[in-house]
Amino acid sequence: MRREGGPRRREPAVTLRPLRRKPKVLTEEPALIDVSRGNGGGMVLAGDGTSRWAPPKGRAGGATAMTDERGTLTGVDAEVAPDAETLRRAREIAARLALPRPRRDVLARRGAGALATLPYRGGSDDIDLDRTLERLAEKPVPEDTDILVRERVRTRRSVVLLVDVSGSMRGERVRTAAATVGALASELSGDDLSVVAFWSDAAVLAHLGQRVSAQRIVESMVTIPARGLTNLAFPLQVARRELARVPARDARVLLLSDCVHNAGPDPRPLAARLPRLEVLLDVTGEQDPELARDLARLGRGRLRHIRTYRDVAPALSEIFAR
Repeated sequence: MRREGGPRRREPAVTLRPLRRKPKVLTEEPALIDVSRGNGGGMVLAGDGTSRWAPPKGRAGGATAMTDERGTLTGVDAEVAPDAETLRRAREIAARLALPRPRRDVLARRGAGALATLPYRGGSDDIDLDRTLERLAEKPVPEDTDILVRERVRTRRSVVLLVDVSGSMRGERVRTAAATVGALASELSGDDLSVVAFWSDAAVLAHLGQRVSAQRIVESMVTIPARGLTNLAFPLQVARRELARVPARDARVLLLSDCVHNAGPDPRPLAARLPRLEVLLDVTGEQDPELARDLARLGRGRLRHIRTYRDVAPALSEIFAR
């Protein structure tokens, strides 16, 4: 059976050169922490700067840890709010964003979008009688397109935003990342947005289809201290899982990172399995532009460099223009 959004795309056979850096082999599965709903459970931050998910009592560890409860980040101040500069940057980025709305997709399956009145194109027999009569009253010799019908149209995007909060992103970098999250969450309030912060583990701040305010997402993000290694492969796995039921034409992943991958498996084969992967590369410090280019190329997306928070809005506007 043909899936909505067209036939399944074959994953390309890719021959990859060795990574420039040899990442650390992880001895434990990375933990996925859900902080998107309510309190309970959490992440324990050890004195050596490492962090592991503490599963609820009765659960065994060893595999990727998941819970239906909301996690809390223990060992940090849970009442921490975004500082004034982060909020100011988020507002400035949002004010400069000009993301085009997703185009209407009249090929969407019934029930998959909102009802809209459109000119007849042979795809619907649900005539909008009132609007059609108004149109015919203005044209003594009507054409087929003067018959107006009601059709389901898709006008929502599904975006997974992956934000690097590892140790190499501390300071100004993580502040710019938090401001980017806030601005994009506000701009995409009418779309489906998932936000995942990651280091060697990852935390889901919002799932697709879940309505979480931009301010709450930023507040959740700033409670996560920038520390630990960078595992790029794990958030790409999480993104693929989030988009599993979304047609490829409606889905994209946006990665904000310095792409200094130093833990876990090679992320490039995972990039090739995503519908589209866009990369915002922070170039203000240590970075891996070669890996960033590979990820964007294999993910059929674009690579844009971020030097200051003022670069974020034009980069996002260009990315979403496709």
